[in-house]
Amino acid sequence: MPKKIIKADGAAPPGGPYSHAVVAGDFAFLAGACPVLPDGTWVKGAFADQARAAFANLAEVARASGGDLSQAVRVGVYLRDFADFATMNEIYVEFFGTENLPARTTLPVALHGFDIELDAVIYLGD
Repeated sequence: MPKKIIKADGAAPPGGPYSHAVVAGDFAFLAGACPVLPDGTWVKGAFADQARAAFANLAEVARASGGDLSQAVRVGVYLRDFADFATMNEIYVEFFGTENLPARTTLPVALHGFDIELDAVIYLGD
């Protein structure tokens, strides 16, 4: 089965030469989502504002892929400052709830100019 390239018109544009997502079989592999608005404007300032923008982008790409975040089987969270971990967890449950959660890895990384990036794998099967 060939892969299907996903372009999510309601999400921030890709920041480089990559697709928003690729669907292969029953899985959608969502690229890194950053705190950027659909018009390409970066969300600056408070971590919570940046996090909500990044999660909203991830959710929009999941929808464009034919699913939603409730179908996530794996999520990657990348934080510039690990001191934002507790705030990220509070916002995370706004988008993923508290039941049937995906596997997740959260890592501190050297992000430049923004505080959070997210990626995910969504299961689209029955």
